[in-house]
Amino acid sequence: MKKIFLLFVLLVLTTNIWSQRNQIIAYIDMEYILENVPEYIQAQNTLDAKVAKWKNNLDKQVRHIELLKSDLANEKTILTKDLIEEKEEEIEIKQVELRRLEALYFGPNGDMFLVRKQLVKPIQDQVYNAIQSIAARKNYDFVFDKSSELIMLYSNKKYDISDLVLSTIDRTRLSAEKKEKLSADPKENLTEKQQELVEKKEELQNKKVEAIAKKVSDNEARKKAIADKRAELIKKREEQREILRVKKEALRKKKEEEDQKENN
Repeated sequence: MKKIFLLFVLLVLTTNIWSQRNQIIAYIDMEYILENVPEYIQAQNTLDAKVAKWKNNLDKQVRHIELLKSDLANEKTILTKDLIEEKEEEIEIKQVELRRLEALYFGPNGDMFLVRKQLVKPIQDQVYNAIQSIAARKNYDFVFDKSSELIMLYSNKKYDISDLVLSTIDRTRLSAEKKEKLSADPKENLTEKQQELVEKKEELQNKKVEAIAKKVSDNEARKKAIADKRAELIKKREEQREILRVKKEALRKKKEEEDQKENN
């Protein structure tokens, strides 16, 4: 009755305004619009999955508390007073934890509110921005939401701009995707001749890079060859020194043997 009364007052006020000048009105079906926005469906599915997970956690807590209560009721006759109080305190702690989880998940500033704000609100803002853009362009004085609590006793389909809102959102999305695509690969926006020039420039740059890399590689190869040659010379010198040392050692032993024979 209250809603009907408010609607009646609104109609009276609107009639008074219309008597002064012609008003342009339109309406939308928010549920219809959101059901046809893919991002909203995806966001809602994500939110529903999280809500199901949170409810499952709460259900586990509830079942655990009920089990504790059942065990206490069955064992109460054989438990001491201290044990009974201890189990009752444990149940109370679990109940407090359950209420805390409920507030954490579904409270005014809980996880559901935050996730909805993060996932759904940006999409709702897109819808409202599209509505404001259309209303400003077509000079609408009022835009009602058919799916809201405001009761519409009659609505003419020609004033429904829901599809226009959806097409505006699609254009905005396509424009954003086009900008993103252009920023990701600027060459796609060039003419065929411009693309050829860009590709030739890139080819020249690649050749320069390859030439520099080859030069560096050749320098490294020369350095390695010099180092190998130096190592080989050092090795030969060491071998010659070893040969001389062996010869000297042999001569020394021979001389010692001769001297020993002479002394004998």
